[in-house]
Amino acid sequence: MGGAFSERLKRALGAAQVAAFQFRVKAVTEHEAARLAEPLQRICADHDCAFIVNDSIALAKRLGADGVHLGQQDGDVREARERLGREAQVGVTCHASRHLAMEAGEAGADYVAFGAFFPSPTKPSEHRPEPELLAWWSALFELPCVAIGGITPENCAPLVEAGADFLAVSHAVWGGDEAAAVKAFQEAMAAA
Repeated sequence: MGGAFSERLKRALGAAQVAAFQFRVKAVTEHEAARLAEPLQRICADHDCAFIVNDSIALAKRLGADGVHLGQQDGDVREARERLGREAQVGVTCHASRHLAMEAGEAGADYVAFGAFFPSPTKPSEHRPEPELLAWWSALFELPCVAIGGITPENCAPLVEAGADFLAVSHAVWGGDEAAAVKAFQEAMAAA
């Protein structure tokens, strides 16, 4: 994830406005993760894009990241808020569960994420919510919701129409021409 990825991130963020970049590395030490994160965090700051650390409150704190995204086994929203401060963005994966989403909201999360809506080459998931879940959440709660899982410019319209405030995408951007993909997402979301 050295210089080549840094250049790809610059291209992606330069193509259209991106709300957040999630830093997600596995099987490396915290020290190595911090080293890898530094140039990417700087690129995000230069493009007014939030830098969110996946799964690790400790790494988010160490980096002074804009926030942390927590899976169900990755820590507590209250702990994240206490360690990272009131300004940090704290998001929680809630799979297909209304209950988990409401619990995350009550605990002080800044957003909830539902998915995987489609099969994903990035991360397998047995959870397959329907877009109706996004519509239900949007109708009842002001807390933003994020749709995740196998989302592409070609299949995102029903999720946006249902009420997804944000789309979390990985392979659809990094699996090809990142700048073209970001532009295609921007166009697809605007059309929906």
